[in-house]
Amino acid sequence: MEKIVILLQMRVNKELLIQELSFKTSRSGGKGGQNVNKVSSKVMLNWDVANSQAFDAEQKDLIAERLSNRISKEGLLQLDSSIDRSQLKNKELVTERFFNLIEDALKVDAKRIPTKTPKSVILDRLDRKKKQSSKKANRQWKFDD
Repeated sequence: MEKIVILLQMRVNKELLIQELSFKTSRSGGKGGQNVNKVSSKVMLNWDVANSQAFDAEQKDLIAERLSNRISKEGLLQLDSSIDRSQLKNKELVTERFFNLIEDALKVDAKRIPTKTPKSVILDRLDRKKKQSSKKANRQWKFDD
């Protein structure tokens, strides 16, 4: 139920979030020949977590906590993509990755309900231990005086 609520909130805030994103382009590195040297196809996405209007303070804290390894000292969430030759395709890819990251960061983990170990499992374990013990006991040398 909570997951559905989060997904509905994400749909509502998506347009607002897109307005908060800033994109920069640069030339991609690596293989590609003349295309890499001429075309700025690499797309870098920046998003200021603390100044976002799309989420409340509790959600921002949750995002900051769960994505702390991806957030810079200035408080910017930074992602980039240089997979495709097309700048537009890279922009779509990095935006999709951004929304997936935010969605995963906002998921509320289900509380684990501890279960009791079944009696049959306990008895099986004890039986195995008795068999192993008797096997080891039979290997010992017995001296008669």
